[in-house]
Amino acid sequence: MALPPGFAPLAEDPVLGPAIVSGLEKVEDELREAIANSDPFADATSRHLLEAGGKRIRPLLVLLASHLGPNPGGPEVRTSAVVVELTHLATLYHDDVMDSAPVRRGAPTAHEVWGNSVAVLTGDLIFARASSLVSVLGPEALAIQARTFERLVMGQLQETMGPADGEDPLEHYLSVIGGKTGSLIAASGQLGALFGGADAKTVEIMVEYGEKIGVAFQLADDVIDVAGLKDKSGKTPGTDLREGVPTLPVLLLRRNAAAGDVDAAAVLELVDADLTSDEALAAAVAAVRGNRATAQAWDVARQWAADAVAALEPMPDSVVKASLAAFAEAVVEREA
Repeated sequence: MALPPGFAPLAEDPVLGPAIVSGLEKVEDELREAIANSDPFADATSRHLLEAGGKRIRPLLVLLASHLGPNPGGPEVRTSAVVVELTHLATLYHDDVMDSAPVRRGAPTAHEVWGNSVAVLTGDLIFARASSLVSVLGPEALAIQARTFERLVMGQLQETMGPADGEDPLEHYLSVIGGKTGSLIAASGQLGALFGGADAKTVEIMVEYGEKIGVAFQLADDVIDVAGLKDKSGKTPGTDLREGVPTLPVLLLRRNAAAGDVDAAAVLELVDADLTSDEALAAAVAAVRGNRATAQAWDVARQWAADAVAALEPMPDSVVKASLAAFAEAVVEREA
């Protein structure tokens, strides 16, 4: 397995780099074992997204964080890595149903192949496998998983309901992605450091880092939806615009327009129009991409990444710390 972009210090280290790659290969094997089912149909639906691939960022953070302690990469660390990736996979099955997404990781989504009911039940089944695995790690890990699961669900519920009367839409959105994305990445860092034997302060730092980098990652995805190139990102630009998903560039557009920005108001007319046709979507994407709201959105994402790096400051210098900092910077400098 190759390390994702952004982990240059790790990839270049002759000891830690191979150790992490070897650990990821073992985690991949354990993922396939954990998701296997004696029922052929359940086995096929459960493997659908796993076999489509993925960056495996959450397992990587578990393994990397474990090297902050004296007992890195052991069986409990690998089990934690499997748990967080299974949890992530399960949420994708559910998210794709709620978003009516046709494609995930270059493959048709499960609900497109088998229907909504099967996709939701498959997500539930994978959640159950994650819960079964985390139960053997002890009460502290179980409590972390339970709190994370609650935040994942609440984030989705908040997104579905939208901001309350008088609530700032941008603050609401940041709360949503803190639950939907930040919580599980924070849990990844927490579990890795915990089972690697790191001290309590280091575990706490990894929670803060993970939360902030998770938000930065999602905010960057928001901008890539309108600023990215299809051949690099794998997504058709404007997918979120077409689906009416309130993402950072559009939220900033609405804030700017409300403050009297005429250009922003003109762009919103395109964004709020019927985007069914590819021509209308392309025009809206180009308008958003050229508006200052997109640059503002990158600034917000970069600030979250910078805050994630700042959270690492109390830790002594190491390859692990440098790798975490480099990843934070890469998250908001990517095009895909």
